[in-house]
Amino acid sequence: MSEQVLIIGLGQIGMGYDLSLDPAKAVYTHARAFSLHSAFEIVGAVDPSAAQRSLFQHHYNLAAYPDIESALQVINPTVVAIASPTAMHSDVLNQVLFHSRPKVILCEKPLAYDLEEARRMLTACECAGVKLLVNYMRRADFGAIEVKRRIESGSIAAPVKGVAWYSKGFLHNGSHFFNLLEFWLGAFKTSKVLDAGRLWDNQDPEPDVQVVFERGTIVFQAAWEEAFSHYTIELLSSSGRLRYDQGGECIIWNSIYSDPNFTGYSMLNPKPEVIVNSMGRYQWHVVDQLADALAGKLHTLCTGHQAMATLEAMYQIIN
Repeated sequence: MSEQVLIIGLGQIGMGYDLSLDPAKAVYTHARAFSLHSAFEIVGAVDPSAAQRSLFQHHYNLAAYPDIESALQVINPTVVAIASPTAMHSDVLNQVLFHSRPKVILCEKPLAYDLEEARRMLTACECAGVKLLVNYMRRADFGAIEVKRRIESGSIAAPVKGVAWYSKGFLHNGSHFFNLLEFWLGAFKTSKVLDAGRLWDNQDPEPDVQVVFERGTIVFQAAWEEAFSHYTIELLSSSGRLRYDQGGECIIWNSIYSDPNFTGYSMLNPKPEVIVNSMGRYQWHVVDQLADALAGKLHTLCTGHQAMATLEAMYQIIN
């Protein structure tokens, strides 16, 4: 029997990003991912905008409600996806738990802009017996999982040094790459702010900061979202170089080979190995792993506790 899904928030990640794109190539939203996966059935959506509700009803031929209470008076979802703005996450989660007891809440990142609020969200889910997962979707992509396997096996030798470029806020977008680097390199250890930077949208800091993880040291650098989006990681290892470009759509590995002209020197192989990924369908992979999680199988999705560890480390840095 399919898990019944309620999507709360019909903005870009909820529905918008892939609305006009080919479903065979692009799965970027909760609506499309859940609609395509055989383990799930969307039973409704919530958004205060009549225009967004109409758009959802037109494209998916499913019910959309103006508020959470009216939705949960009619349906009883086992999975709730929270895709509302970050500032609303806590209130939305509390409303869901007041009116229902889904098996899983899949919440957009970051959990909250306030650390105590995020902790209360995690506690509320634990008290209600509801699993909380956070949509750091890169962890579900098999390219990122392969990088983790290589680091843990030693074929990408630790410790590593690297640079991570982010834009549009340390918490909002930088947390994607902070969480991914925790996934690859282990827990946060220490940090040193190099430049406090500015506030994105008068709210989200954009520092340049050196961060030490268990398996390496990364310098996070803030770019300028208003000029262009830029999300990339470069890792240097004694065994070669990894480049995670275009937000993960291009992952390449340069191994080491002996310089044919200068004895005793080694160089990066100019012919890179492409590590296959599927970032064009990233949200489908999240939903596929969610099906595994609900079936009691292993998964790499970010748990509520792992998301809290990310937030706590990042708040230690910006405070």
